[in-house]
Amino acid sequence: MSWLNIFGNRQPRQVDYYEEGLELLNDGKFHEALTSFRLALKESPGDPIVLQQIAIAYTRIGMTEEAAKTYRHVLKSKPDAAGAHYGLAFLYLRGEQHEESIRHLKAFLANAPKGEGAEEHIDHARTTLAQLTGELDLDGRVL
Repeated sequence: MSWLNIFGNRQPRQVDYYEEGLELLNDGKFHEALTSFRLALKESPGDPIVLQQIAIAYTRIGMTEEAAKTYRHVLKSKPDAAGAHYGLAFLYLRGEQHEESIRHLKAFLANAPKGEGAEEHIDHARTTLAQLTGELDLDGRVL
């Protein structure tokens, strides 16, 4: 019997690295979040949700090339991953690659997520797409 077990058989707490990463990301601790997401990825290799969170962390710390590469990796295995299209669209927009941004905004909207918080992202994507394609009226409304 290990000396650590003399106080009882309490099981060690399993760390949910993904949840930990989300909390750290929300707290603005981007490097720490990246570490947690990488540990989550070890537990679930190739998980597109974890990879997309890694890309978000990369974006927030200014590693946009790594973020784009990670989003593209997700799209290779899951071409309809809305989050990857959304992230890439805005990375391309930042780099003034409007045609690529338009392509990914359309792909995002074609497979738009449902659920809590999705409508805000959908509206943002629609408005941005309308701006890029010139489909806004003088008051800034989508035609």
